Amino acid sequence: MPLTDTSPPTAVDEALARLSASLSVLEAAVARRLEADRSKGTLETELALMQDDRARLAVELDGALARANRLEDTAGELAERIDRAIGSVRAVVESASED
Repeated sequence: MPLTDTSPPTAVDEALARLSASLSVLEAAVARRLEADRSKGTLETELALMQDDRARLAVELDGALARANRLEDTAGELAERIDRAIGSVRAVVESASED
């Protein structure tokens, strides 16, 4: 004949049940904390990558701006040379037409 315990729960049984429930809550909190730490690590990694990208883009932008400034200066010099050449050609044409 099997033994079955139909007696009401004792204080020890109740304490064990509370301990089991507390452990379940603690395990869930630890799992949430681990996930939060993983997410934080991922976010920190992404932030570091974005900062690296920002620094690289800033260097590239500085280089592009310097190149644009040089091109502007060169274009200005070329415009002056072309104007002088046009003036020279006009002078030659005018002197030839006066003859």
